[in-house]
Amino acid sequence: MEHVKKPDQRTERARRTRAKIVEAARELFVEHGYGATNLQEVADRAGVAVQTVYYVFRNKRTLFKDVIDTAIAGDTEPVATMDREWFRSACAEPTAAAQLRSHVHGTRQVLERVAPVMPLIAAASATDPEIAAQWPEGEEPRYTVQHAAARALAAKPDLRPGVSATTAADLLFGLLSPQLYLLFVRDRGWSPQRWEDWALATLRAQLCAD
Repeated sequence: MEHVKKPDQRTERARRTRAKIVEAARELFVEHGYGATNLQEVADRAGVAVQTVYYVFRNKRTLFKDVIDTAIAGDTEPVATMDREWFRSACAEPTAAAQLRSHVHGTRQVLERVAPVMPLIAAASATDPEIAAQWPEGEEPRYTVQHAAARALAAKPDLRPGVSATTAADLLFGLLSPQLYLLFVRDRGWSPQRWEDWALATLRAQLCAD
């Protein structure tokens, strides 16, 4: 009989515990702020011992970094955005219009998770230099992602003539920013679907040939 390898139950338990702690921390950071949240409160919310939180994350700064990274990725798997299936599938679309449709939809799903925690980075960085050092000045990773999408757009037959990959990257970076998403969805009360429809229509008008 062929031997079937059973899943490592200890690894799976550790993964679930880590995910519970990250989700509890995200909720508390959003509700009360980074500075006002302590690890005992995170442990209580997650239903684990505070020693477990320290064992998995060592300190609050590391936990905070994991909260932000998990919000961006959607899970705790160490897979970069440009290696995610939604991003690769969007870039593989045969036309600019189709790529934009898939890319904006995937970006909306990211922004629904990321936008609420983005203000936490600025607030935490203002009070903790080590938090600020985790997001140094320089080229923003989000721009790197949008520039990769723009390079894929530049190869599509229906891209508007004269639009460079740099211009396309600038438009994607600006229109699909967490700040603009929050302006419309949080401050102006738009639904995420309305924002997605608007962002797609605006980008298609700017980037696709008539």
